[in-house]
Amino acid sequence: MIIPCILSGGSGSRLWPLSRSLRPKQFLPLFDGESLFQKTLRRFTDGRYASPIVIANAEHRFLVGEQMATAENGTGTIVLEPVGRNTAAPAAVAALTALAADPDALVLLAPSDHLVRDTDAFARAVDHAIPAARAGRIVTFGIRPSEPNTGYGYIRLEEGEGPVRPVAAFVEKPDLERAKAFLASGDHVWNAGIFLFSAATMIAEFEKHCPQVLARVREALAAATPDLDFLRLGVESFSAVPNISIDYAIMEKSDRISCVPTDPGWSDLGSWSAVWEALDKTEEGNSTLGEAIFVKSRDSLVVSDGALVSVVGLDHVMVVATKDAVLVADKAHAQDVKSVVEELQRDDRRETREHRKRYRPWGAREEIARGDRFQVQEIEIKPGESMSLQSHVNRAEHWVVVSGTLAITIDGETRLMTENQSAYVPVGARHRLANPGRVPARVIEIQSGTYIGDDDIVRYSGETPDAT
Repeated sequence: MIIPCILSGGSGSRLWPLSRSLRPKQFLPLFDGESLFQKTLRRFTDGRYASPIVIANAEHRFLVGEQMATAENGTGTIVLEPVGRNTAAPAAVAALTALAADPDALVLLAPSDHLVRDTDAFARAVDHAIPAARAGRIVTFGIRPSEPNTGYGYIRLEEGEGPVRPVAAFVEKPDLERAKAFLASGDHVWNAGIFLFSAATMIAEFEKHCPQVLARVREALAAATPDLDFLRLGVESFSAVPNISIDYAIMEKSDRISCVPTDPGWSDLGSWSAVWEALDKTEEGNSTLGEAIFVKSRDSLVVSDGALVSVVGLDHVMVVATKDAVLVADKAHAQDVKSVVEELQRDDRRETREHRKRYRPWGAREEIARGDRFQVQEIEIKPGESMSLQSHVNRAEHWVVVSGTLAITIDGETRLMTENQSAYVPVGARHRLANPGRVPARVIEIQSGTYIGDDDIVRYSGETPDAT
């Protein structure tokens, strides 16, 4: 049995402003109403695979849990990283966790934010790789290049026949001339960062080539604590793990590396121009996610989170519009979006971290308007869910139900409210919103007071920040 290990720790900064650090690209419904994370889970639903191991950023835990709950292969282990430590550490976590479950386990290590259009071709590549992995090889999946792309690392293959080829070398991202030479040679493939290996083989290679990563990861797993459906790695031990990629730690040093060249319609979606390439296009080459109008424009992309976007007389442009940020760029400069994010991060701008709509285990809240002494939000609560019991020192709140039924508790008194009914929460009153119904409930919340920051909150009965 193969245990899929899905890596979900990235922030997707090149897909800003739609991708934010608290809701990165792997969780966005970019294709067919599904997120890349959900598509990755669905790729591992046939008889080859056991339940997955998902290794995720702790800040994304409820996004992971919610999206796994909707997936066909949605049961599995969710391991939370307290800090990011590149890809070597999660590879070691996956190998040790899989070995504990099955001494003969094979692990398929895959990013959660890549697009694979031809899942049958990918499945055939995995079938080709299985015998080599069982024989002690670490098998990487190389993508046959369609262009001299300078944004990917390459793998140089040794001469040979058959679906599994020995690897001669891993090559860093090349300049354009070298990329053209790689394409012409026919013996280079793109490094997709997807690997199949036996857990025992990978652990042996860590012991040989990068024992410090393995030692710290063992300590982090030994100190791990369960939390609801999650396993939290030990903070102190995992923070001490060297920040290194699996390529540098193992792949470039090991003599056990093989490669299956394949063409499964793969893209890492590392920029908005890559998203444009992956989407369906009009006769003029235009692609949209959301509502858009193109006039005398060609080969352009519009992504809109609600607003109607019009592009007139422009070619080769990208327009990405959210409720609090807009990106307009030439597609040729798609990789430079990361520079915008870096500048905003230096200024500690909220637009890099979260959207106006923030998701919680119980539902979501979206900011509508904000001033010096007030804030207006729309709150949606899922059926059967509840916010925490809480109070505020500096602000009062006024609630207006716009759909569904809510159980509203204020200072120990609970009553049901439905559409167009309202309630007032004085400063200092203990209060809670809950949805006892079978459909989502929505309420408009108006906060007013001398201070309306998120930290003006007192929780009761051991409630956690995730319940706010």
